[in-house]
Amino acid sequence: MNTNQADPQLLLTLVSMKMPFGRYEGRLLCNLPVSYLEWFQRKGFPEGKLGVLLQTIYEIKLNGLEYLLEPLKKKI
Repeated sequence: MNTNQADPQLLLTLVSMKMPFGRYEGRLLCNLPVSYLEWFQRKGFPEGKLGVLLQTIYEIKLNGLEYLLEPLKKKI
């Protein structure tokens, strides 16, 4: 996956994919607490697609843009 290009499925994935490991295993990525995402920001996000998704939801939450995900949650 080329992370320099916008992935049209990215936001849909954030509202449908569950965290595969760790303290919040099984929780939807869009529902992860900011404190957990801040921990990844400090320690380093995972490699690959999961890292991109976690960075994206971190930026969304950091900038108060969670409302953009609400219409997508209704489609799932």
